[in-house]
Amino acid sequence: MSSTPRIPSYRLHRASGQAVAILNGKSFYLGKYGSAESKAEYRRVIADWLVNLRQPLPQRPAPPAPSCELTVTELAVAYWRHVQCYYVKDGQPTSEQEPIRHAIRFLRRTHGHTRVVDFGPLALKAVREEMIRHPITRRVRVKDANGHLVEVDKVLRVGLARTLVNKHVGRLKRMFKWAVENELVPASVYQALAAVAGLRKDRTTAREKPPVRPVPEEDIQRVLAEVPPVISAVIRLQLLCGGRPQDVVEMRAGDIDRDGSLWEYRPGRHKSEHRGRDRVLYLGPRAQAVLTPYLEGLAPDAYVLSPRRAEPARQAERRQRRGGAANEAPLRTKTSHRLRNHYDSQSYRRAIRRACERLGVPVWFPLQLRHNAGTLIRKLYGLEASQAVLGHAELGVTQVYAEKHLELAREVMQEMG
Repeated sequence: MSSTPRIPSYRLHRASGQAVAILNGKSFYLGKYGSAESKAEYRRVIADWLVNLRQPLPQRPAPPAPSCELTVTELAVAYWRHVQCYYVKDGQPTSEQEPIRHAIRFLRRTHGHTRVVDFGPLALKAVREEMIRHPITRRVRVKDANGHLVEVDKVLRVGLARTLVNKHVGRLKRMFKWAVENELVPASVYQALAAVAGLRKDRTTAREKPPVRPVPEEDIQRVLAEVPPVISAVIRLQLLCGGRPQDVVEMRAGDIDRDGSLWEYRPGRHKSEHRGRDRVLYLGPRAQAVLTPYLEGLAPDAYVLSPRRAEPARQAERRQRRGGAANEAPLRTKTSHRLRNHYDSQSYRRAIRRACERLGVPVWFPLQLRHNAGTLIRKLYGLEASQAVLGHAELGVTQVYAEKHLELAREVMQEMG
């Protein structure tokens, strides 16, 4: 029988005078020690920690027995264990786990102690309103009145975007559907929640997310000159092949078929893989010229565009700033020994964002480069060609239509890529 985890204590951080709780080796600062706000924040952080506590067993734990006294928090814990087993690909959590966790956090914050059988459409709408009012913050360090560095939350904007709110509400509905499927709650609970319609544009106070636009060409060129050569290669390759950020940063040498004048790259995993769709990115002469220097002597299972290859250029830049010689010994940094084998979408996005901030240009993101590629292809070759290269065919498309798209994509990338 598993033992109850020990709850981390509410402590005083003497250097700052703040309350602190240490969870999994990480310090969470809660506010002024002894204040009601810090104690409320402590309760919230502990509740988060308990909900997100991972189970060490590889098998899915059995859900609690059906009961009319089941609370929303108890259901959320059972569902989270299911999520940790279900949303997994190649032994790693998929990108859907984190959004589900965020959605559950909003639900538990407002209705954690509510009985599931009492949770109806109005309660779900109340959770949705909490999402609309939620402040988006970033932890930053500032000096207090005594000149000490303290961490505070800087509010960037208020409220989740309308589209994200609708997605989170959909995730919560799926949780209750799973509960009905496993006979934890009556079917009437989910049927009532399913009646809650999504927020419509211009008919809600939820924040509207601006449409994704292509990046201005001059901004791309300035960032290309600022980022390390490996990141520059990732940007140029994404522009040439129209791939998603994940497709490019996770490229392995063995995934590229280099037979023939047009290379074919089949990502090891991609967005539509779970739907049974194949994904092929065609690499023309210009894309091949970008990749060739990085492919020499590379093992088939090695990542082509790796942070380890960007490290020498970063070290040289740091030596130049310090006025050191070109042949100076490499600097020892805290992160040099922890460099990953490949970038992920987040680290790739951070590299671009930091370059934009240093240059003083509007911050843009890697996914916008896909819009650049799609816009240019549509302008030169038409809408059908853009759809073919970007891989936007629907599941119900016939095999003949899919073949037509693949052949068109080959022709376009032979000339353009």
